[in-house]
Amino acid sequence: MKKKSWSVLFKHGGLILAVICFVFPIYWMLVTSIKPNEAILRLPPQFIPPNPTLANYQAILNDGKFLVFYKNNFIVSGITTLVTLTLAVLAAYSFSRHRFRGSRIVMMLFLSTQMFPAMTLLIALYNMYFRLGLLNTYTALVLACSTNALPMSVWILKGFFDTIPKSLEEAAYIDGSSKGRTLLQVILPLVKPGILAVGLYSFLISWEDFLWGLTLVNKTEMRTLASGIAMTYLGEYNYDWGRVMAAAVGAAVPILIIFIFLQKYMIAGLTAGAVKE
Repeated sequence: MKKKSWSVLFKHGGLILAVICFVFPIYWMLVTSIKPNEAILRLPPQFIPPNPTLANYQAILNDGKFLVFYKNNFIVSGITTLVTLTLAVLAAYSFSRHRFRGSRIVMMLFLSTQMFPAMTLLIALYNMYFRLGLLNTYTALVLACSTNALPMSVWILKGFFDTIPKSLEEAAYIDGSSKGRTLLQVILPLVKPGILAVGLYSFLISWEDFLWGLTLVNKTEMRTLASGIAMTYLGEYNYDWGRVMAAAVGAAVPILIIFIFLQKYMIAGLTAGAVKE
């Protein structure tokens, strides 16, 4: 009995420690965002600020740049989600329904592109976008983020399409439905969990992007949140941590809403698609 109680104690102690490790950075971000700059670097640190202030939030809203970054992030993330979903549905459906010699190898090669760090592609993509005149455009960011999200999205959706019997499509064809109409009206409603998971996945990938936003854009009015915050509030000699944390809190709000209301659908979709052949 004593051994069991110690086991339960260590188990719960480990869970509490893990929760603290994950929650404390979020708490520190919130606390720092309501501190004046002179109090942020004070030693010992103030875990509960005695004089909280919303001056940092007022500053980023009055500055105007933060709202521009926010708008750009929504535009890029929204278009990236639509592009990724469209291409992933078509590619995954093709891989699932039209088998050919070596199709499995092609699928594995397609997925293996995820193993390459983005840094290895950076120079080549920058040169290509420069020659095409796509730098400082939404198109460059959407293409880069969509390319990053597409392989895993195709893999997930293929798992869902594989579970749908072909007899449903054959019955639709007999009734006179075209392939496009069958896909839209018969197949897609059956893979809603996968579509939702892929949509959320691609949105999160593009929302938190820093590398492409920093590399492919050098105009302030075209920057997205991550790169815009870094280039605006973090300088070589001066770090405005109060505004950085206030901006980070604002940037985290959509992600927080997604995880509060949609995380069970995302997890269910990802796990369901991942275990199917």
